[in-house]
Amino acid sequence: MVELYDDERIDYLVADESLQIIQSPTAFSFSLDAVLLGHFASIPIKSGKILDLCSGNGAIPLLLSRRTKAQITGVEIQERIISMADRSIALNELSEQINMIHGDLKEMQPLLGHSNFDVVTCNPPYFKTPAKTEHNRNDYLTIARHEVFCTLDDVVKACKLHVRPGGKVAMVHRPGRLIDIVTTFREYNLEPKRMQLVYPKRGKEANMLLIEGIRDGKADLKILPPLFIYDEDGSYTQDAKEIIYE
Repeated sequence: MVELYDDERIDYLVADESLQIIQSPTAFSFSLDAVLLGHFASIPIKSGKILDLCSGNGAIPLLLSRRTKAQITGVEIQERIISMADRSIALNELSEQINMIHGDLKEMQPLLGHSNFDVVTCNPPYFKTPAKTEHNRNDYLTIARHEVFCTLDDVVKACKLHVRPGGKVAMVHRPGRLIDIVTTFREYNLEPKRMQLVYPKRGKEANMLLIEGIRDGKADLKILPPLFIYDEDGSYTQDAKEIIYE
């Protein structure tokens, strides 16, 4: 049994209760965006190397481990949160497949090298850095949600640095940053190839964006059908159920 600290708890990560994860309401809890990215990303099944940036408490590496036997490396800058990830990995007996690194994604080249990964995934901070007066009172949440330690440019640059030529980069973000994302992808020779908008329900504006690019790829963007999360009665749509309960 792993040790829990402060307000930490153990939750089931997936519906079949085969994976558990350590969460904290004040430090970090995974959300639907991690589940959607874990499903959306195109990954090798039997071998290869996957890198997850801005890993938080390890939700995406854990989710990807259900779909692949590839080696998975996660990078997270917040020490308290990477401790949660490490203990979750041990809890699920996945230490031979998943390795977490505590550090800044802008400084990973000495450890991770250049062009060494088949796939890079990332659930980065969504919002540009606000004024100090606008920061969340909780520093953990401010760092996770706002570009305090890394900007979109930093994230995409790191993705390009670590993915191999022809490799894939998958990201979840906010639709309002779409133009910034596409522009920055292309600046670093990551050609957008697949995109999907996620809507809370029909008739509402999209609130999430899933996008995947290929390093040095040719221009040919495929727009996938929209994904609606809730029906009018507040229950999950069939498409959402197939992702959440897979």
